[in-house]
Amino acid sequence: MHRVPAEQFTLIAGEDYLTLYQFHTKTAKHYFCKVCGIYPFHRPRVAPDFYGINVACLEGVDTFKLEPGVVDGRSYE
Repeated sequence: MHRVPAEQFTLIAGEDYLTLYQFHTKTAKHYFCKVCGIYPFHRPRVAPDFYGINVACLEGVDTFKLEPGVVDGRSYE
């Protein structure tokens, strides 16, 4: 996942295939593909002005060439 400001996110295709899941406070918005179940993006609860993008869903991105970062899950909000 890579986080981008909402104004930099544009969904260009596939909106009809998405379904929205919300949990607990319903602040975060998690989008999944109705056909294959992949999790392409979300609007996080802790940063609702951003989108978390699953870069593996982006056309032309070779995820094997990316250098993943490390997240301290215990300290992550």
